[in-house]
Amino acid sequence: MIKDVKKAAFFLSILTLAAGCANNEYPSLGATTTKQPLTTNPSNYNYRIGPGDQLQVFVWRNPELSTNVSVRPDGKVTSPLIEDISVSGKTATEVARAFEKELAKYIRDPIVTVLVEGFTGPYSEQVRIVGEASQPQAIAYREDMTLLDVMIAVGGLTEFAAGNKATLVRVEDGGQKQYSIRLEDLIEGDISANGDVLPGDVIIVPEAIF
Repeated sequence: MIKDVKKAAFFLSILTLAAGCANNEYPSLGATTTKQPLTTNPSNYNYRIGPGDQLQVFVWRNPELSTNVSVRPDGKVTSPLIEDISVSGKTATEVARAFEKELAKYIRDPIVTVLVEGFTGPYSEQVRIVGEASQPQAIAYREDMTLLDVMIAVGGLTEFAAGNKATLVRVEDGGQKQYSIRLEDLIEGDISANGDVLPGDVIIVPEAIF
């Protein structure tokens, strides 16, 4: 008898939870904060370091301080003599100057060079492709990148894609703007459908309705 009551109570709790989901009683998460990309002038583009990037730090005349480091998810790195230094969103030159400033506390006139490997970049600088792309993903922006470059990177569109109804979402003047793009025509060779891509762009490819 007690066992049956426990079973009934369990199923009642499941039904209550399901009813709550069906009635959409939970609060909405809300829209994300619109963030302006760090690159504001693509014609003078400089790569910005982000979490996941690999950095080679060379300290001239001090090989014991030279190191290879990975940028942590919090955008910082740790190296000999320096516990934490923020590098995300900075250029390699800016990071080198930051290292020199910190190392100057311990050695005389440090000269630092920083090389970037395994490019990822900050989220705000990546180009994202979602929906009916063959390989939806976020890719690091490269100078003079176009829609055609993006299509090559993601392997084109799926057979279910409505490529000519795709949308490009871009942050401009602190707000989001949407642009219609013709990816199907572009893939079929219509170069007039090509266009420039900017850091932070999001390309949405809908599914065709048959």
